[in-house]
Amino acid sequence: MHKHYKIYKPYGMLSQFGSNSTQQKRKRFLGELGSFPNGTMPIGRLDEKSEGLLLLTTDGKLSDYINSSGIEKEYYALVDGDITNQEIIRLKNGVEIGFDGKKYQTKPCKVFKLNNAPILPERVKKIRDARHGPVSWISITLTEGKFRQVRKMTSAVNCPTLRLVRVRVGNIQLGNLESGAVKPIDIPSLL
Repeated sequence: MHKHYKIYKPYGMLSQFGSNSTQQKRKRFLGELGSFPNGTMPIGRLDEKSEGLLLLTTDGKLSDYINSSGIEKEYYALVDGDITNQEIIRLKNGVEIGFDGKKYQTKPCKVFKLNNAPILPERVKKIRDARHGPVSWISITLTEGKFRQVRKMTSAVNCPTLRLVRVRVGNIQLGNLESGAVKPIDIPSLL
């Protein structure tokens, strides 16, 4: 019987359980969050500076399915500047980013400005705030996931990402999980 979990991956943690790399000896890994059954793997990744919903499973076929099937992944991004409707439209239509040393046109996606800052756990590392110039929160929902895609997209419209939190994968919501929390779930019924 496979096991599935949803976790709130904290800022500053890698989306893996360990590494033999000497450069990563001082890094933080998912194993800090609890003991998981042998064969547990993250479904997709969040980079070290991103946080939020990360799914874990012991089912490799399910992991491949979620990663390759175009399931929506929604992020809240705090961006530098007062993002305009024109910049939102550009993001929705797709922008050109660099990926693997080549130019890549992102697929159309859902993007909108949040009227209020979302209620999220405070981040360990402080973020530049509105005292240093305007900031905006946006929701961006992708069906693809290139390396650092959201950050590259917001930079392409001159609104660099200051904080990035994944809040949804398919129908699975981050909800009110605290940073570092782990919750067993039944994934197949939620997709």
